[in-house]
Amino acid sequence: MHFLADRPRRCVQVRFDLVDEEAVSGDSAAASASADAAAQQPAGRSVTTAPAPKEVTLEVIEGGISWPQPQEEAFWERPPRSEAELWHAGASSSGPVVRDQRSLHVVHMTAEMAPIAKVGGLGDVVTGLARACLSRGHNLEVMLPFYESLPEDQIEGLQHDRDFDCPKGRVWDGKMQPGSLRTSVFRGKIDGIPVLLLRPDWGACNIFRGGRIYGGSYNEVEAYLYFSRACLEFLKISGRQPEIIHAHEWQLSAVPMLYWDVYHASGLSRPRVMLTIHNMDNSGECRQDEFAYTGMPGEAFATVDKALDERTIGHNPERLCLMKGGIIYSNAVTTVSPTYAREALEGGAAGWLRSTLAKPDVRGKFKGLLNGIDTALWDPATDPLIPAPYTPERMEGKALCKRYLQQGLGLDVSFDKPIVACITRLVPQKGIHLIRHAVYRTAELGGQFLLLGSGHADGDFRAMAAQDFKDSPDVRLMVMYSEELAHLMYAAADMVLVPSLFEPCGLTQLVAMRYGAVPIVRSTGGLADTVTDVDDGRRSAEGNGYRFSGMDNASLNTALDRAMQTFRDDRERWTDLSRRNMRIDWSWENSARSYVDIYNQLASY
Repeated sequence: MHFLADRPRRCVQVRFDLVDEEAVSGDSAAASASADAAAQQPAGRSVTTAPAPKEVTLEVIEGGISWPQPQEEAFWERPPRSEAELWHAGASSSGPVVRDQRSLHVVHMTAEMAPIAKVGGLGDVVTGLARACLSRGHNLEVMLPFYESLPEDQIEGLQHDRDFDCPKGRVWDGKMQPGSLRTSVFRGKIDGIPVLLLRPDWGACNIFRGGRIYGGSYNEVEAYLYFSRACLEFLKISGRQPEIIHAHEWQLSAVPMLYWDVYHASGLSRPRVMLTIHNMDNSGECRQDEFAYTGMPGEAFATVDKALDERTIGHNPERLCLMKGGIIYSNAVTTVSPTYAREALEGGAAGWLRSTLAKPDVRGKFKGLLNGIDTALWDPATDPLIPAPYTPERMEGKALCKRYLQQGLGLDVSFDKPIVACITRLVPQKGIHLIRHAVYRTAELGGQFLLLGSGHADGDFRAMAAQDFKDSPDVRLMVMYSEELAHLMYAAADMVLVPSLFEPCGLTQLVAMRYGAVPIVRSTGGLADTVTDVDDGRRSAEGNGYRFSGMDNASLNTALDRAMQTFRDDRERWTDLSRRNMRIDWSWENSARSYVDIYNQLASY
């Protein structure tokens, strides 16, 4: 009997109509994906912007700036202004908040949540989506590990809720034995969003201990298998019956597996489960005996139609893939852009999981939805981390931000030198060799290059900073990360480079446009969905940046060189492009509507 037929209630799935399912490639694929994205989400809608009050003159704005002093270290860590009263001038708005007629109870289960448990884009997405759904009238809770590294003073109203015993396997005398782990639950709010924080008994284990979110001394597979079980166990014992359980990434992919095979028949019967895959680069490989950390034997899922990793068939032992199991068991599966979804189905983005996604019963419930950005956090009209506010109607502040950063970093202070910024993790996915080339090419073309980022592939940039570009008036390679400095760089940048080899969605290009910078991107994933080339003859009126398709230096040059030439030779066109980019609405309000549509479809069954 087919696996999905075993439990008719579980196989309730939302199905999506794919606008264009025929195989496409190259530029036509990018154009089609962008068209699909535009049709599905009003990403290009203009933001209503209130102009700054007339009495706030440029002289007043400039006079309140605390300019960096020569040789001042880490100037970005202090306030950039000596006064704060300007930060309500010209604040932009996306218009009135829409309240949905039906209020749903949605519980997110995640390993990350911005701003206090953020490593990558996952944390931003969870917080942005949760906040947008809250504003639409839904009952939202986010379940998150209570990492030892969490700053408790940034959790509003933190209080103990209860303790309970969570089923959990443990290794004893070399064998996996059934048992339980005492777990404490705490309630509070992070950035106004209700959270439930789960902490295991640290007297019995070291799960989630350490000074950072990932990379502690504990086994991460064990940790997130335990957390997946603990989340469901808490819902059951607390009497919660949300309409939607929204699990994120491989870390919580065991949730749909455990829900349908353990909890749905034991009292937790109302929810439907949605899985969002943020990046298919890590699919959560798991030994069968490791899965027993959930208190369930892994053998129960070790078949091809469940969670068996087909690559290990015939091996001793055969392994499980948590993401595959999550995909099979979930009622709806989403990823974070239409093009990334197409690349997963028709290209190589999903790797060996492509065959799983291609199954008719899976393909019908799989959809790509664009992420949004937090337009309250990322707003140059109100951002307290930048020295001067600005709006599309009043751009003078952006020039002051550029001068501020050039002066603070010891660069040549020149409005006529375009700043190319790259704010990224320095890992192979992000196109390390292309970033390296862009540094040299930008300097050769008379621009300035700023890099902010770190990662296991940052060695070349450390060497370049210490040798080729030491004391350069036009290049700063900062192998580190600072949220404050990132804000300053977006505000100062004329262009932002995102040359990723693959990019499920990408938030960098969206923030760049919000701050009036022009994105230069490789045409892949969400970058292809959100950036239209200004020189695309078919869609030049929609152009908001520069794209290239190849993975070689010459391909990057085709985009970078055109951007530099336009900046140099046609400043009026450049300024119009910058203003137009600032008016595009990339808020979560638009993206949340698409998620809520799926929630409603699932909850209707």
